[in-house]
Amino acid sequence: MKEFSPEQISILSSFVENDRFSTGQSNRELHTHDISPHQGLLPAGIIWPVDTDEVARILSFSYAQGIPVTPWGAGTSTEGNPVPTRGGLVMDMIRMDKIIEIRPGDLQADVQPGVLRKELNRQTGKYGLFFPVDPGADASIGGMIANNASGVQTVKYGATKDYVMKLTIVLPRGNIIHTGCRASKSSSGYDLTRLFVGSEGTLGVVTEATLKLAGIPSHHLAATINFKDLESASAAVAVLMGSGLEPAALELLPPGLIKLMNREKKLNIPEVPSLFCEFHGISKTTLQETADLAKELCEDCGATGFKYGIEEKDRKELWRARHEAWETIHRAHPKKETLIVDAAVPISRYPDMIVFSQNLVDEHEANGYVFGHAGDGNLHVVLAGDPGDQAEWSTLEKINHAIVEKAIDLGGTCTGEHGVGIGKRKFMQLEHGESYQLMRQIKELIDPKGLLNPGKIFM
Repeated sequence: MKEFSPEQISILSSFVENDRFSTGQSNRELHTHDISPHQGLLPAGIIWPVDTDEVARILSFSYAQGIPVTPWGAGTSTEGNPVPTRGGLVMDMIRMDKIIEIRPGDLQADVQPGVLRKELNRQTGKYGLFFPVDPGADASIGGMIANNASGVQTVKYGATKDYVMKLTIVLPRGNIIHTGCRASKSSSGYDLTRLFVGSEGTLGVVTEATLKLAGIPSHHLAATINFKDLESASAAVAVLMGSGLEPAALELLPPGLIKLMNREKKLNIPEVPSLFCEFHGISKTTLQETADLAKELCEDCGATGFKYGIEEKDRKELWRARHEAWETIHRAHPKKETLIVDAAVPISRYPDMIVFSQNLVDEHEANGYVFGHAGDGNLHVVLAGDPGDQAEWSTLEKINHAIVEKAIDLGGTCTGEHGVGIGKRKFMQLEHGESYQLMRQIKELIDPKGLLNPGKIFM
């Protein structure tokens, strides 16, 4: 669909205030891409709802008219998850940004999907609470739910799915349903909440969510641990995870990326394979004992350096640099785009995965950086190249394919946290086999016309 008819424009405009519907070229172009290299098809219009009833009216009309609808959050996706593939209408949720209620006694918050993660934590922090899922980007809660986002603290706190208790969802034809409850547990029927978390807006649009919160830890301890090679560093990951020390974050960084971080942030970190580790606890004494044991375990694995007791300012700067790794790589390769490989494997196979991926990058002499959330077996490889150079980009795609196929062969997944979107559709059959067909059947049952976020998850 390229353009709306005058009648469609008139009706869609009537659903919202004047400034919340646009067919302007600039607004449409802004919604054709996220931070990934995937380019979408120009939508016919953008609409900004502010409540559940508006979303229901918009979807009901669009479904009757056969208009594809693509939900949009903060646009921080790396796999084209919110990019329109068939034009139509983009439903931008960012103005649904109310924190409806914070209930400290229940450790819960009710929010609309446009609430940004950092703002939620600013408000919940007043009660000594936080939403622990940290993907790095200041993503919208709705986008995080759609993608089942995770990040550096997943190893201790879990992913988004572990914090979503209740949802209000508008289905493709405009009917409104509620899933889950506010109780801390339930064994009542199918877990529909989990069905919608991670469905990337292909089954329904989340308009309200009840989230579980956690207490802000009273003490932090960060450590940088150096190794002679990536294999030793990744082998130490399994030892640390099996030790019962429960790190809150455990990141693996290669020398090349540390060099870029040092250059930009002046961190002065040794440019060797390293683990960035953080522990949370109730006292400095407890954390000191934890650090001493972690040091001993890592030295047994060949660690050449172990620094802890990092000052709060330096700790925050270190993590800020890690969160900005993609931007740092992007700036280091001007006029290049990045292809981000996101796969995950069992912890015991992480060393195999790291060595395989680094060898592959070296073999093809590609601009590639192998790192990741080592504590939960999540591997990232950021590859930089020119999509306009067919030979160069084809090489990067080959590396991507080989790494993903290796991860699946080792009992892992094609995407640890970035979602399927456009980029990972081609691997779904390989990973899921017959259960992929069941996913299709669920999609067809809920959205027979295939109008809600089309072109995602399924080819």
